[in-house]
Amino acid sequence: MLTVNIGPVALALDHLLLLLALGLATLVGWRVARRGGDNPESSLFNLFIAGLLCARIGFVAAYWPLYRDDLLQIVDIRDGGFLPWAGALAVLIGAPWTAWRKPGRRRPLGWGLASGALFWLLASWASHLYEQGTQLPHLSLKNAQGQEVVLDSLRGKPLVINIWATWCPPCRREMPVLQQAQHEYPQVTFLFVNQGETPQIVTNFLATTGLNLSHVLFDAGGRLATAVGSMALPTTLFYDAEGRLVGSHLGELSRASLHHALQSLDEDLRRAPAPATRNAP
Repeated sequence: MLTVNIGPVALALDHLLLLLALGLATLVGWRVARRGGDNPESSLFNLFIAGLLCARIGFVAAYWPLYRDDLLQIVDIRDGGFLPWAGALAVLIGAPWTAWRKPGRRRPLGWGLASGALFWLLASWASHLYEQGTQLPHLSLKNAQGQEVVLDSLRGKPLVINIWATWCPPCRREMPVLQQAQHEYPQVTFLFVNQGETPQIVTNFLATTGLNLSHVLFDAGGRLATAVGSMALPTTLFYDAEGRLVGSHLGELSRASLHHALQSLDEDLRRAPAPATRNAP
């Protein structure tokens, strides 16, 4: 399961786990404070925001060359670009400072942070183990010519599957990024699986936008999204050469967040042979 639907809102599982960790930390801190001490709710929330901010700053700093030509992308957090260790470091620095300034919150804050962090680490670890054991679905989809393409036949090299639709604004915005990646990573197969639309609609969309996507398949019934447990668009899946899921991304990709996600395929990319080049005449 990659996403969780809460009413009309779809959340990535890792985002939901983070919010649940904050909720648990707040609850535990409040219960401990009832036995003596100040309620640490505001301090926990401030640390949470500081952690998110530093995680974003760390990500932008790590991929600065991909942001410097478009500074507005720095504040566009829809790409999901965060470095967890940078956020954790901010919390580890901010918590002692808060405890020193507000002695009455030390015990409740400590218990709240410890319980929230333990829940997040264990839940994230369990989710990671589950995701790593997921294999490429045994599905057969059609291409624009109506021919059947079996996903299993694409094993043998790293595979990136983008689940998308032409009516989805973030899908449309990230298409140029994925198109460029096709040329930057020739040792990776990029597969674009359209959801519920006809080849004519997609062909017209590609012609109108000037996009040139190498591999487009059609999933009229949304079977792939159901199989991988994602009910939100766009969703991008990263499989190694053996067909094991090594990463996923819910929402729009930027060049930086795509580059970061492709690091999960680093070992396969190093083993892949370099593309052949023509000798100059």
